[in-house]
Amino acid sequence: MMPAFYLPVSEGVFRSTAHTVGPWGPDSQHLGPPSALLVRALSQLRPTLSRVTFEVLGPVPVADLTVSTSVERPGRSVELLSASLSCEGRVALTARAWHMVGSDTTAVAGGVGPLLGPPSSAVPMEIPDHWGGGYLAAVEWLSLSGGIFTPGDARVWARPRVSVVEGFETSPLERLFAVVDSASGVSSRVDIRKWYAINTDLTVHLHRQPVGEWVGLDARTTIGPDGVGVATSVVHDVDGPVGTTAQALFVRER
Repeated sequence: MMPAFYLPVSEGVFRSTAHTVGPWGPDSQHLGPPSALLVRALSQLRPTLSRVTFEVLGPVPVADLTVSTSVERPGRSVELLSASLSCEGRVALTARAWHMVGSDTTAVAGGVGPLLGPPSSAVPMEIPDHWGGGYLAAVEWLSLSGGIFTPGDARVWARPRVSVVEGFETSPLERLFAVVDSASGVSSRVDIRKWYAINTDLTVHLHRQPVGEWVGLDARTTIGPDGVGVATSVVHDVDGPVGTTAQALFVRER
């Protein structure tokens, strides 16, 4: 198996590897790898992103994917970027991102929450054998508390074992986006073998750019009485919080 989620085929075209396969079946991807692929393309337009929102328009197939980007709203201080991922002409995932030109705000920086315990204080997260391949095996998972198949809040660390695109160095930003969609999975309140809890979107706000290999999630899922849930998390690197995530969930009994 190739040591990457994707192989470059041609300009803007990438071949999905088995590392992208999600837990629901062999033909569709976990949202982490395609999110990282779109963020990789967006950061090639502008190196720093302050907010990225993904809209999931359908399953992302394990196939050749085409990525396109544009600057929707150019500006000297703030710009709105967009990207899309398609397969055989069908768009499966879109992203819109705000880029803000940086300035020195060290004198007024503050307001971040408490640190997570470091990865060295966590233990390997248990993953059932029948869910052990594809994306879940391509990421190293450590648990401080909770995790997949442990219903409720979770505090975990993760780092991809493979690069996003073969032959190219993976940035800390790409690693973060390869992981953060899993906030809803590690903090699920339902038995996902008996219930659907599928996110229709993902929004990530960053108050600083991440560093290093590890991504921490302090995650929580809330489910209402009408089939709708919300998963949120505070995202960390080893230096502390870097931002927050939110996902809307479609919840139904199987």
